[in-house]
Parts: sequence; structure tokens; C-alpha cells
Amino acid sequence: MSAPALELTGARVLRPGAGLVRDTLSFAAGEIVADRVGRAVDLGGCLVLPGIVDLHGDGFERHVAPRRGAMTDLEEGIAAAAAELASHGITTAVLAQFHSWEGGLRGPDFAARVMPAIAAARARVVPDLIPQLRFETHLLDAYGDLPERLAAWQVPYVVFNDHLPHDRLAEGRRPKQLTGQALKAGRNPDRHFELLLELHARGGEVPAALDALCARLAAQGVRMGSHDDHSAGERAAWRARGVGIAEFPETLEAAESARAGGDAIVMGAPNLMRGGSHKGNVSALDVVAMGLCDALASDYHYPSPRRAALRLAGTGVLGFEAAWDLVSAGPARVLGLDDRGTLEPGKRADFVVLEEDSQRLGAVFAGGRVAYMAGEVAARFLA
Repeated sequence: MSAPALELTGARVLRPGAGLVRDTLSFAAGEIVADRVGRAVDLGGCLVLPGIVDLHGDGFERHVAPRRGAMTDLEEGIAAAAAELASHGITTAVLAQFHSWEGGLRGPDFAARVMPAIAAARARVVPDLIPQLRFETHLLDAYGDLPERLAAWQVPYVVFNDHLPHDRLAEGRRPKQLTGQALKAGRNPDRHFELLLELHARGGEVPAALDALCARLAAQGVRMGSHDDHSAGERAAWRARGVGIAEFPETLEAAESARAGGDAIVMGAPNLMRGGSHKGNVSALDVVAMGLCDALASDYHYPSPRRAALRLAGTGVLGFEAAWDLVSAGPARVLGLDDRGTLEPGKRADFVVLEEDSQRLGAVFAGGRVAYMAGEVAARFLA
């Protein structure tokens, strides 16, 4: 589908270094252009902002499996998720899929099904979809062929997790909610407990195995991050392996270590909107206010990046440009995507149109194509 050539007039446009300025934004063939082209659309009373780049989100799980055990056609589910992403201003989305001992939707078998579905859906949806694998570090038997799997699945980004309840396992105690977790994975609870104990017992093998795996992935050009760093030591260990993205550090100490080491820091937008972590971790608002955050991600709630950026600007924690940077230019830099994140000639025509007074989303374009449009703003484009 070809992209239209339009010039958007009358709005305040977020320009890098200049902030919100009354300006005309023109685009053609999917890119922002310097010269005026095509039909003019009057967007007086609106803001035109760079499209949101969402660095980490697993909200698509509800689209591919709306009920436990009820799997939709996975490609159709991904397409439905893309429509929801667009309706919240997200023009580039990292879809975070688990590869975990937890099984079910988070198990290796499901990852092997959903990754090809993401690849297939990318060609038919408007937002740009980027697959991410969230790999559980204690799945040692999966290390050998993981690089080849990632290449086959077209996955450019891996994040390492360790969700094993080590404290309870070290004492030989059953983790909380074990039975429910086992049933979701389709396992007998006793067998599930045995599996966790076996994985925990091999913990001493993990650091050296990770060193070797990360070296292989780095040579393959895979971008790598760690999830839920708790201490400066943990972050330093990941940095030594070439893992340069700290996703959702749990403590201020870990965030400060990441910043001192030059690592990128991603925080959860829902954490910021809630006013704190639902798990009692460091507040995203505090991390942002201290200048320790490069990007805000949706995590599990797609409306949150847009709402968080507007709240930061509206409450004066950050200026408008700096606040919106956390959901656009900032995450684009973290992903190495220099073709998006700001509204400049030559960049992708990824942008959102907000009604200035109500801050309602009126239109979203990705690559110059309509991803979402509604209400009065839609009427102006269609006039």
C-alpha cells in the first residue's frame, strides 16, 4: 500500500531542539520532507508529535490467547495487537515473548509458534513490530542452539531474566502459587517443583555459560539487555558480557550503576502512572526525576507511555520535549534506530496527532501510512 503525500498545517509540531512550534509538517513516500507537497490538512488546535517507540511490551499475550487454553490464529492475534498499539500512538513496538521454564504462553514451545507469527504479521500491519526474546538464564539446555533459533526467528533483541524463586528453593520449600503456575504450564505440580529444584541446583553453571552465550550473540549482532537488576554488582556483571541495556532496574543502586557505566536504562510507564512499582521496587518517577532514565516502556499496558509522557510534562517534572523524548527519540536511540524518533526531513513519517486541549489521540501515521484515525481529526483528513 502506497503512502500519501500530505502537508499538515496549523498545528504545533514538536521539533528537536526547538520544542513545540507552529509549523508545517510535510511527508511523502513514507518520509518527512522539507518541501511542501501534496494536499494540505488543517490541524489547527492540534499537536503533531513523533510516534511512540515502545521498547518492551507483553500486552499482546491477551490477543494471541484471550482465554486460558484458547489460542486464536496467532498471526490474527498479532494483527489485532498492532491495531491496539496504533490506537495508543505506538508506531514501533518491541513485542516481548518469554522463553521460560514457566511454560504455557511463556514456554519455549509457544515462543517457537509466536515468533513466526510476528514475522508474518509484520508485512500486513502498519506499526513496525520488533520481536524480543525474554530468555530465562537457568534454561542451560537451551543455550546451545539459541543463536540459531534467534536467527531463524528474525529476533534482533534478547533480554535475560531469572524469575526462579531461589530463596524458597534453597530451603527446599515450594514456591507460592506453585500449583496454579504448574497447571498453566500443563504440568503436574510435583513435577513442576522438581523442575524448579533441578534448575536452581545448576545455578553455579550459569555465569560461565552466560559469558559464552553473550559472546556468541554479540558476534551475531544481537542487541542484549538484562531485566530486573537488583544491585550495582549485577549490572556490572551484565555490562562485562556486553549486555548494555538495563530493563526495569529494581533499585536506585542498580540504576545509578547503569548510568555510571554508560548503559541504557528502561523503566516501566505503568510504574510511573501508578506512582510506584506494584512489587515495591524503585519508583520510575524518582528514576526519571534524577535523570537516570532513557526510555519509558509499556511493559504490560499499552496506553501508559503516552499518558506517562504527558503527565511528566503536565506536572512540570520535565519539559515537554524531554518528556516526549522518553517515549520517542530516547527508545529509538536505545534500539539503534536512527530513522525515527524525531520529526526531521529524511526520517520515517511516524507521528501522532493529539487534540491540544483534550489531549485525545486523533490520528497516528507509521511510515507515512494511516495506522489509526478517529473523531474530528479524522474528519479533517477526509474532508
